[in-house]
Amino acid sequence: MAMEGELIPLVAARFKALGDAGRLALLSALQGGERTVSQLAVTTGRPQPNVSQHLASLARAGLVDSRREGTRVFYRIADPFVLRICDAVCDSLAAHARAEGKRQAAVARARKGRAGGER
Repeated sequence: MAMEGELIPLVAARFKALGDAGRLALLSALQGGERTVSQLAVTTGRPQPNVSQHLASLARAGLVDSRREGTRVFYRIADPFVLRICDAVCDSLAAHARAEGKRQAAVARARKGRAGGER
């Protein structure tokens, strides 16, 4: 599917928001439902100010949303398509790892065959 020219900067901004391991960890933690900043800090092992900054970036990109309940703010995934993007990338990585494993096994067999022929 070709991207329309005006969509390219929007797609780039979305990928930029996904281009940080800390933000991906937050999205992963939010797959289980709403969480507060404090809960996300504990779950991801990241400092609370860092979590807040990353959540702000994800919110600007439209990937997370929040709601206030008293003094607490709960965050949730706003765009479920982001999980499909992450799943697609994980599937691609797994496929490449399997292919690389097969390639490495073939190279090892070839080396073993050459070593056996040199005797």
